[in-house]
Amino acid sequence: MLFRPVPKLKRGAEVAVIAPAGPFDKASFDKGLERLAERYQPQFTPGIFSSHRYLAGDDARRLAELRAAFAQPAVFCARGGYGVHRLLPSLELSELKPQALIGFSDITALHAVYGLAGFRSLHAPVLTQLGKQAPEIVERLFRLLESNAPAEPLKGQGAIGHGTAEGPLLGGNLSVLTRLIGTPFMPRLDGCVLLLEDVGERPYRLDRMFMHLKLSGVLERVKGFALGELTGCEEKGANYGPLDVLSELIAPLGKPCVFGLPIGHGEVNEPVVLGARVRLDTATRTLESLEGLTE
Repeated sequence: MLFRPVPKLKRGAEVAVIAPAGPFDKASFDKGLERLAERYQPQFTPGIFSSHRYLAGDDARRLAELRAAFAQPAVFCARGGYGVHRLLPSLELSELKPQALIGFSDITALHAVYGLAGFRSLHAPVLTQLGKQAPEIVERLFRLLESNAPAEPLKGQGAIGHGTAEGPLLGGNLSVLTRLIGTPFMPRLDGCVLLLEDVGERPYRLDRMFMHLKLSGVLERVKGFALGELTGCEEKGANYGPLDVLSELIAPLGKPCVFGLPIGHGEVNEPVVLGARVRLDTATRTLESLEGLTE
C-alpha cells in the first residue's frame, strides 16, 4: 500500500489542537502550547479541558472536536491516554483529508485510520510532552511539517538478528495496536517495518501482546522491527527486563530488528513519519527515513 504525503505546513499557519483521548495536566499542556505558538497559531475550544472519568470529555464532544479539526492543515493532539478507540466506529475514511496528524501513544489508533485512508502521519510528541523535549527535537518536528526532506537517521542501542529491511514505517504503541486486531481499523502491515513502543507494561504483558500479534498472523508479512522505548516496563526484583522478553520472541522470526530507538514515552521522543519508506540496518543500528511527511 502506498501512503500519500500531505501538504506542507507554513510558518504562522492556523493549526488545530484537540484532545481525542484522555484528560491532561494543564501546566504541561500550556508549556507545550507555548512551544507550538512560537511557530504556528494553535486553535482550540474551551471544551478541550473537559474531563469525564478517564476521558477528555464524553465521546460526542471529542468526536465533534476531531471532525472540526479536519478543516485545518494540521492536527496536534494534547495527550494520549485512552479514548480514540471509542471514536473509530463513528468515523468514515472518506471524512479524512490530507493533513498532518501529530501525536503518539493512544493516537496510534488514529494514525492507523489515517494510514487506511492512504495518508502519512507524524508519530511525534503530544503537547503535554512537547514542552519537555530538547530544542533539536522540536525543530526536527517543524522541519518535517514544513519540508519534504526525510528526517535524519536515528541510531538504536543494539540489534537482534542481521540484515536490512525496507518498507513503510507503521505501528506505534504496542498495547494500542493489539487492540485493533480483528477490527476494520487494524493497519495492513504487509511489507512494513513495524515500530513498537510502550509504557508501564510488565514484561509478561509485553509477551502476551506480542504473541497476540504473532498468533493473528500479521507478523508473517512484516519485514523488520524498529523497537522504541519500553518505559517503566521492568518487573520489580526480576533478573530479566522487557527487552529480554521481546528479544526472545523476535529472534526466531528471522527478521532484522533495531532496538533502543529514541521514540516513545521516554525523555526523548524523536518524530518519525508513519507511512514513509524507511531502511532498517542492523549493522549500523540505524533507522533511516527515505521519504518525508509532505509533498
